[in-house]
Formats: sequence, C-alpha cells, structure tokens
Amino acid sequence: MIATIQHNSNKYSIDLSKPLDISIAIDVTKQNVNAWYIDDPKIFPVTDGDWVGSVQQGADVNFNTIQFNPHSHITHTECVGHITEKVHSINKNLQQFFFLAEVITVVPELINGDEVISKKQLQFALGNKKREAVVIRTLPNLEEKKSFRYSNTNPVYLLEEGAEFLKEKGVKHLLIDLPSLDKEKDEGKLLAHNGFWNTSGKLRLDATITEFIYVPNTIEDGTYFLNIMIAPFENDATPSKPILYEVLK
Repeated sequence: MIATIQHNSNKYSIDLSKPLDISIAIDVTKQNVNAWYIDDPKIFPVTDGDWVGSVQQGADVNFNTIQFNPHSHITHTECVGHITEKVHSINKNLQQFFFLAEVITVVPELINGDEVISKKQLQFALGNKKREAVVIRTLPNLEEKKSFRYSNTNPVYLLEEGAEFLKEKGVKHLLIDLPSLDKEKDEGKLLAHNGFWNTSGKLRLDATITEFIYVPNTIEDGTYFLNIMIAPFENDATPSKPILYEVLK
C-alpha cells in the first residue's frame, strides 16, 4: 500500500507494506538483552489453585504474567520524566507518531579510554539536514546486540556536546542502539540526557529518547519516515516498536 505524506511543504511516498522493524523484543526462550544489573525478564502462566494458565497444561487459554523493566530488557521510548523529580508520562507527552528521520552510522571514537560519539561525528553525518528524528547505528553492528549483557561493560555513550548539538538542530526524537545515551557509571550526572531534554532551561516535554534499538545492516543510511509505536503505560518509559519506511524515489 503506497501512502503519500505531506510534511511541511514537501510530499513523500512510502510503502506501508514494507516496514523495517528496528526494535528488540523480549524473548525468554533464549538469552535476552539485559542492562542495569537486574535479573532477566520472565513470562509465566498464572496459577490459581490447581489451574495453570497454559493450554499445554489443560487450560482453555494461555494467560501469562510478564515481569520486565523497559530500561533493561527491551526497546523502549522515554521522556524527560526519566530524570525529573516531577512525574512526566511518555504516554501523555508523545502525541505524534510519524516523523521524518535520518539513519546514520557512527564508528565510536576512543577518548580517555571510553568509546564515545562526539559532536563532530554527528555534524559530519547530518550536515545541513533538518530532521525531527535521528536514528544512530554504532559499529561494529553485530547480531549480538540483540542479546548482549551490558551490565559492567562500559558501553559506548554520547558525549554531552553531541546531545546539545542535536537539541540545537531541533531533533525531537533520538534513537540509539545502546542501553543508554550516557556513560554506564557517571555518578548520576546523565549529561547527555540532561542536555537533550534541556533540563537547565525550558523542558522539552515532547522530545523522546529511544534506546536498545537494532538497525540491521541491510538498512542503508539515509532518509526514512519513522513510526514510533508505544504501549500505553503512564510511566517515564514504555516498551516501543519503532518502524522505518523507505522514502520512495
């Protein structure tokens, strides 16, 4: 199905029958992606006396409980409520779901023993392009990202200058294939999160950060339309399923 989207003064065509999924699912049948020092997610049937909510065990339906943390176990989208004392809900603050996005690939720089993404790299990748969303794929881009155990590994992170640059360019939605924008252990400074959401000034309540994505190597760098689909949780973060659509020539 071909859809035409009017965006500002331009028209774009996308094929809705060819979605490009860049989310990581919870899958308890194998090693699940994990971060932030907590146990793996769990999916298990409800029990009530002798009744077990599993068709395999004689029930009429499968009736499972799911235990997980969106920040640790799955692709998730978060709002500024992730780092503010006042409660802000992603479900209330994300009210639009289609955005013009740029996919970029970055080779992290080594600075002071850490692998980082710098402002200079983002400037080079984006140039003069104006985008509502930026999708960052880091190299190497291995399938292991979908099941990696990130706790105590000091993963790649975005420098504060990079987050400030994206904010100043008007990027509202930042997606990255890492467990966090910030350094794993940074004494709670969360410099990139604070910079992107502008917590020292007027809060960017409608800006979001999506972490734990995976952009397959078959997806080329370039311009796409992005659909951020979220679960309706009144929480700072929620599981999400970001989908890219190629812009047809």
